[in-house]
Amino acid sequence: MRAFVLRKVGEVGVIEKPVPEPGPNDAVVRTTAAMVCTTDVHTMRGAIPVAPDVTLGHEAVGVVHALGSAVEGLAKGQRVAVAGVTPCFQCDACQRGFSSQCQGRMLGGARFTNRRDGNMAQYFLVNNAQANLAPIPEGLSDHKALYATDMLSTGFVAAEHAELALGETVAIFAQGAVGLSATIGCRLRGAGLIIAVESVPARQDLARRFGADLVVDHTRCDPVARILELTDGQGVDAAIEALGAPQTWEATFRVTKPGGRISNVGYHGEVPEPLKIPLEPFGYGMSDKQVYGGFNRGGRGWLRRIFRLMETGKVDPTPMTTHEFGFDEIERAFRMMASKEGGIIKPLIHFDADSA
Repeated sequence: MRAFVLRKVGEVGVIEKPVPEPGPNDAVVRTTAAMVCTTDVHTMRGAIPVAPDVTLGHEAVGVVHALGSAVEGLAKGQRVAVAGVTPCFQCDACQRGFSSQCQGRMLGGARFTNRRDGNMAQYFLVNNAQANLAPIPEGLSDHKALYATDMLSTGFVAAEHAELALGETVAIFAQGAVGLSATIGCRLRGAGLIIAVESVPARQDLARRFGADLVVDHTRCDPVARILELTDGQGVDAAIEALGAPQTWEATFRVTKPGGRISNVGYHGEVPEPLKIPLEPFGYGMSDKQVYGGFNRGGRGWLRRIFRLMETGKVDPTPMTTHEFGFDEIERAFRMMASKEGGIIKPLIHFDADSA
């Protein structure tokens, strides 16, 4: 089979690999569609250390190709999706509700690429398949189902960690695919005022389409001052960091009111220096502000909940798809994602069944 891999730091390419074989609790899925994530770009740049020639990717859907002997409730040929994290759901961390920190490891549930091959290949392995594979409902396209695997999942976790009550205010820093998904999630949770911080016009338009009431362009004004102005100097009830930059991290502390919540979902690994907390907005440690860093949750039940929102018409994430490619064009799609060429937000990769 063909797989899109990290040859070494700074270099990616497509190579031949054997089709994986499932263990007793595993499944092998034949890929029908996938997406490139900014995390793959971080990995290519060396921000996430992995082995040479490991397969990239953690956003894919497909059909069941092979099942382990102990897997029940799934059938060969069934359309399925798997989240970007694949926890065991048996360890202490999973039992405590922290599935992305599976087996007590930091982000231990993020097995794709980090601990074994990812799923940007014609076939991929899924551990603990009975808990991690979710059948895609009839009538729900592969395109929509793909967004549940990471972007919606991660953005919705960010919204949940903001702990919004009906009518509360929230500021969301950055409107890439995760930030846009967080905007959708905050709207679903009943936020009374959603302020999106974004400078790219196309992303500003999508933010408004997905539920942002106001958009602040950080290239035209001081976003902190503007958000405080928009909230009569009080600040917002919650702020979401969806970029992974020191500036936006600090800004979340500056715009939240005392007793507010900060939900971080941005990846900060590309700037390895310790993050700073501005002391005065943090009340010198006594502001009653809560800080929560989280990630994709994973699991069949979580994916089913997101599918339901799309099935009933409450959510359609597909306007985030700005480009489409065949698997033969994956290297071009990746380069565009790395450079943000052509206003790319999410590229959809189609896998040709005849060449699988």
